[in-house]
Amino acid sequence: MTILERATSLLPIPFTRWFAEKGWQPRAHQLELLARARGGESLLLIAPTGAGKTLAGFLPSLTELAEPGRLPPGSAFTGIHTLYISPLKALAVDIERNLTKPVSEMGLPITIENRTGDTPAGKRQRQKLNPPDILLTTPEQLALLISHGDAERFFKDLRYVVFDELHSLVTSKRGHLLSLGLARLRRLAPGLQTIGLSATVADPMDLRRWLVSQGSQREESAGLITVEGGARPDITILATEERVPWSGHSARYAMPELYEVLKNFRTTLIFVNTRSQAELLFQELWTINDDNLPIALHHGSLDVSQRRKVEAAMAENRLRAVVATSTLDLGIDWGDVDLVVHVGAPKGASRLAQRIGRANHRMDEPSRAILVPANRFEVMECQAALDANYIGAQDTPPVGDGSLDVLAQHVLGMACAGPFLADDLHAEVTSALPYSALSRETFDRIVDFVATGGYALKTYERYARIRLNKEGRWRVSNPQVAQQYRLNLGTIVEMPMLNVRLVKRNHLGSLGRGGMMLGKVEEYFFEQLSPGDTFLFSGKVLRFEGLRDNECLVSNAFSQDPKIPAYAGGKFPLSTYLADQVRAMLDDPERRRALPDQVRDWLEIQREKSLLPKRGELLIETFPRANRFFMVTYPFEGRLAHQTLGMLLTRRLERMGAKPLGFVATDYSLAVWGLEDMGTMIASGRLRLSDLFDEDMLGDDLEAWLAESWMLKRTFRTCAVIAGLIEKRHPGKEKSGRQVTVSADLIYDVLRSHEPDHILMQATRQDAAAGLLDIARLADMLKRIRGHITHKRLDHISPLAVPVMLEIGREPVAGEAQEHVLAEAADDLIAEAMA
Repeated sequence: MTILERATSLLPIPFTRWFAEKGWQPRAHQLELLARARGGESLLLIAPTGAGKTLAGFLPSLTELAEPGRLPPGSAFTGIHTLYISPLKALAVDIERNLTKPVSEMGLPITIENRTGDTPAGKRQRQKLNPPDILLTTPEQLALLISHGDAERFFKDLRYVVFDELHSLVTSKRGHLLSLGLARLRRLAPGLQTIGLSATVADPMDLRRWLVSQGSQREESAGLITVEGGARPDITILATEERVPWSGHSARYAMPELYEVLKNFRTTLIFVNTRSQAELLFQELWTINDDNLPIALHHGSLDVSQRRKVEAAMAENRLRAVVATSTLDLGIDWGDVDLVVHVGAPKGASRLAQRIGRANHRMDEPSRAILVPANRFEVMECQAALDANYIGAQDTPPVGDGSLDVLAQHVLGMACAGPFLADDLHAEVTSALPYSALSRETFDRIVDFVATGGYALKTYERYARIRLNKEGRWRVSNPQVAQQYRLNLGTIVEMPMLNVRLVKRNHLGSLGRGGMMLGKVEEYFFEQLSPGDTFLFSGKVLRFEGLRDNECLVSNAFSQDPKIPAYAGGKFPLSTYLADQVRAMLDDPERRRALPDQVRDWLEIQREKSLLPKRGELLIETFPRANRFFMVTYPFEGRLAHQTLGMLLTRRLERMGAKPLGFVATDYSLAVWGLEDMGTMIASGRLRLSDLFDEDMLGDDLEAWLAESWMLKRTFRTCAVIAGLIEKRHPGKEKSGRQVTVSADLIYDVLRSHEPDHILMQATRQDAAAGLLDIARLADMLKRIRGHITHKRLDHISPLAVPVMLEIGREPVAGEAQEHVLAEAADDLIAEAMA
């Protein structure tokens, strides 16, 4: 049967007519998904960008909703038919626009609406009374909807749940919350089917199991449709005549050449890894924008109205370039984006593939991308990511076990929806893949925590949020608990933020009350500013005027040397796959030949003066400098793992008599310095490297360090907010970040003293190990290098050590001398390394 014949047999007449009028025909995978969905299967579709995944995902819903007589006139209340879950609010808005057009052109009687945090309260209330056929929403809004007593009525007719960019949803705490929401939807609408859409994924089976109910004797999984092909992307590394820096992250050296590139393309998306980098890069481009190209800025801290204006301008092809962070990583279908530029190393092969996929959105045409490394190590990482994309290598993380703080939030949400039996909810929760191995004992401890706060807190009435009724069901203690839950639900706990408002001085010199809202910036940043200081935000150089209520007041400044806000939480970790590929490149002369001349020469001088790290070994260099003694290691395991390693190494070196003074880490290397000559200690046998890097450092040393560290307190704060122990928002007011931190620290100290095995302390340790500390990765590295450590004792710094040495003292250097001081330090170190 030809595709046309199959389409005629599967698609209603309005659909075949619409395709014919457009001069198109459905793709084979779209029809296969439709046929298999009609057969009752839940499905995962993996397809390259431009393959029509979104239309494929909605075809079962649209064709079913288009059937005449589906609902008899005057029928009772009808709930939503299809729920679409997006990882981004902008993506839900974009899909509504793109889906409404064909529905309108075909004249289908189908209503489509979105519901995000930006949707007005009136519209949200109206949606519950008169639901659309298709609702486009986010994980947080789903959690909110199922926490109401009318959830069963709202979802009773639900047939399909479509998950877009599924790979990006499932691995985070948002994904854990979403998996629990899906488990509840299965109970409310037992016949529902799921459709997952993904472009980049390392292990499809993980996602296939996530889409369907677990808990039976055998593992259940959704069906799989994989679309092969798609034009290979055209990726290059920016060829530059400029000297590539040895360290740093700004890529300023490349801005004039990048600007010349922008002039040759209609629309370019420029991705960076952090919001501060986005601000800096936008400012640099705007400064040299002699042709007045329309260039915009897009990141998560900007006001929503500003972000929507940029998205609308992109959709209407009114912009030549947009500088963006991960806020535009996913799915937004701008067919006229004909170039993607990635400034800085992508940190993951799958992340790069995802971002490159934003160009052209046409399956049969190659996406164009240019990588702009910020330093010489990043040149190698960019080359490794480029190679990975050509062979189709993926490094998306596994789904992993569900977080306990998220489960606590969900348990309270289900009590808000109505009284529940613990047996029933446990069975429901364990049907979700991330929680399929959850023991009944741990589940009961979570329920007890929601009911009492735990042993150390049970005397406080405020922590008793649910109670057992006479029928043995758990219900909320009072209606205020449900109100507070809905105000505080969600898993994204940002650093404390303040609104940034642009104000003017009146003729008397005092500040006005109104002014434009520019967005939000972390509260801690403003704590380091004095009135009159300048900083860069929203593409402008702003003067800090002071704080008023919950806002930072700023005015326009004319300084060209602002302080740069260092946003927290924006830096991605280097993926294990890319780290291994960089090690392999250093160990392979053939692969090194493909690198730019100046990087290849740098590595050749390193080989002559010291050693190049081998793929299966750990290279350690020791050398004296400026009355200090340095030990530099090259694990290539990412900044998080290196920071943890540095903290543990300094404890051990102290015991061994090396008198360590400090350490600094990059994604590629780690430098420790002290007062004793570690090279001599190693050579004489007083410092045994096998003991220093023994795997047992992850035992008592780790425990002792965690007991003293501020890091667990910071992690506990996040867990406590997610689990509902600390409520940030109250009706009509919101706690400041400082108030939340003080509350969290007090509770942490109580639990650490009186109930160290509290379920939330357990959740905090799991979080820290997986996220802030990267313990599993560090353990793998220590196991890999056992018996494979190479020490090179040097008289002075090596070329490979220069980048990490330049990080020492970088943070305190600020103000107008910054670039000059850093340049001088770099020149001195480079001259010494090359001598």
